[in-house]
Amino acid sequence: MTLLLWALALWIGTGALAGLMRRRSAAAWTAALGVAAGAVLAAIPAVSVLIHGEALRYSRPWSIPSAAFALRLDALSAWFLLVIVGVSALAAVYGVQYLEAAPAGKPVRRAWCCFNLLLASMAVVVVASNAMLFLVAWEVMAVASFLLVTFDDEQESVQTAGWIYLVATHLGAAFLLVFFMVLARETGTMDLEQWAGAGIQAPQWAGVLFVLALVGFGSKAGFMPLHVWLPEAHPAAPSHVSAVMSGVMIKTGIYGLARALTFLGPPPLWWGWTLVGVGLTSGILGVLFALAQHDLKRLLAYHSVENIGIIALGLGVGLMGMSLQAPVLTVLGLGGALLHVMNHAVFKGLLFLGAGSVLHATGTRDLEQLGGLLKRMPWTGVTFVVGAAAICGLPPFNGFVSEFLIYVGAFRAGVASGSAALWGWLVIGGLALIGGLAAACFAKAFGIVFLGEARSELAGKAHECGGAMRWPMVVLAAVCLGAGLGAPVVLRGVAPAVGTLSGLPLPAVAEPFAQAGGWLRPITTAGLVLITAMVALAWLRRRLLEGREIGAAGTWDCGYARPTARMQYTASSFAQPLTALFRSLLRTRDHAAGPSGLFPVQARFASHTPDVCQEGFFAPLFRGVQSGLSRLRWLQQGTVQLYLLYIALGLVALLIWKLR
Repeated sequence: MTLLLWALALWIGTGALAGLMRRRSAAAWTAALGVAAGAVLAAIPAVSVLIHGEALRYSRPWSIPSAAFALRLDALSAWFLLVIVGVSALAAVYGVQYLEAAPAGKPVRRAWCCFNLLLASMAVVVVASNAMLFLVAWEVMAVASFLLVTFDDEQESVQTAGWIYLVATHLGAAFLLVFFMVLARETGTMDLEQWAGAGIQAPQWAGVLFVLALVGFGSKAGFMPLHVWLPEAHPAAPSHVSAVMSGVMIKTGIYGLARALTFLGPPPLWWGWTLVGVGLTSGILGVLFALAQHDLKRLLAYHSVENIGIIALGLGVGLMGMSLQAPVLTVLGLGGALLHVMNHAVFKGLLFLGAGSVLHATGTRDLEQLGGLLKRMPWTGVTFVVGAAAICGLPPFNGFVSEFLIYVGAFRAGVASGSAALWGWLVIGGLALIGGLAAACFAKAFGIVFLGEARSELAGKAHECGGAMRWPMVVLAAVCLGAGLGAPVVLRGVAPAVGTLSGLPLPAVAEPFAQAGGWLRPITTAGLVLITAMVALAWLRRRLLEGREIGAAGTWDCGYARPTARMQYTASSFAQPLTALFRSLLRTRDHAAGPSGLFPVQARFASHTPDVCQEGFFAPLFRGVQSGLSRLRWLQQGTVQLYLLYIALGLVALLIWKLR
């Protein structure tokens, strides 16, 4: 644990130092190098735990009542820690060059200080072994990420996004506070390791605690309908911060839920059904709302909701296996979920960095203003399409492997007896629908952004990003491909974390993974052959064209003498057949002004798809709360003596309640 402690000290120390420096470039490199060096230090004990299986511990007294600075690195924590430090290190290197273009008045040094603090707090969240330490790190993570989201705080939309995020994360924290208080009362301790060993003495509390954990941690993870902060906060934050928040920060919610399951004893079957229902809702609605977006980063944010739904499906299948005492079903479901945690972090981090490169080069996230960027930004385009293929679950990339495990687990449930069969087939149908819609969405995103002709002057003047931004994308793209081709090795790596979460011995986990690895091997081999053939054909084409003059001509223009970029498909028109099919769910609003007269001068069409959860539930709810609280303004008289009286009355009420 010594190396992990040094990593925490390095992250916090270099972040604080960056905040005090005068030169922005020096501050950026200090913080980024601190992140990278700390990531290497933290990865060493994490890999050691996954290889040897022995948990590492560290504990020191803390002056706060019932608290201790207690850390525990077991296989589950190690898996999440590796994901956190890997993506964060690459995002930090990317951010050095990305923030160079920030105007002089921007709080760049503060942003680097908060970035390092965010990384340190996420690491403490996944290794904390004391409930009070966990809650403190959770709150630090919320505040640091809030300050990063509001980096462009002069924009009203960014301010709104920041406050929505802060309210959402603290509503979740309120449920977590109740969750920890009940567990502490039932077990008589704040030590998380003892919670896992003792279990709940009153089984009637287990269901209540599961719901509290699902809401509290689900609000951070982005389960629908608690997702409303994601499509607001991710577009507002700097792109390397979006990569960290979407790729790894929301996974702390998944970690918290997974860790909570180890405290609550054997799960009843309805827990698995609930998570499958949440996963289907989040996955299908998340990808549908992504399909309707015109903002590239907002589109990616909704895909985070979709992939969190896929993780929930895996957890639900695993819990059904635990309830039915079916070890193979348990291993495949939980293994698919934990593996998708890593896979989503990699390809979603890559996609947000790619979106940041587009924004850095063009100054816009609007799909309707882009186009033709592959010719001007080949590195960004190629890495983006790799991430797009991975997020769609296409072989031989990493997203296919984790979804394959969940598919196989769902098939296992589908051939079982009872209600598990119905839920298994629902998971299969839901995953298939999610995958098809995701493929359509990223065909739209990649095609509109990178193919065709530039739709605006901004896109026409785009340029490729520099090396500090380019190489993190290349590394993540290589991991997407390498993790897919090396699926059997990756399965062996996640096996200890699955054993910790399920309570199964490692041999019982390894056997289903070995069987799944055997099924995956022909697929990965075929993928490797296909990629090799593509590279060989590209090399052959290049050799054949050497020394020959290559011309360019306009494409067939359907008889138009002067085709323009406006004659291309738009993002709205590309997605219209699917958004029209699901109009009852999306509630898309069209705004059109058709051509009129014999010689029409102009026509206009635009579509807008609001978030139905925010517009139909949360906005009316908070308006009602605001209206109700406004009626209590008569209490605010501006008199200090009256406020002291309120405090005294509150203390008397607490004393009466305590002494009764």
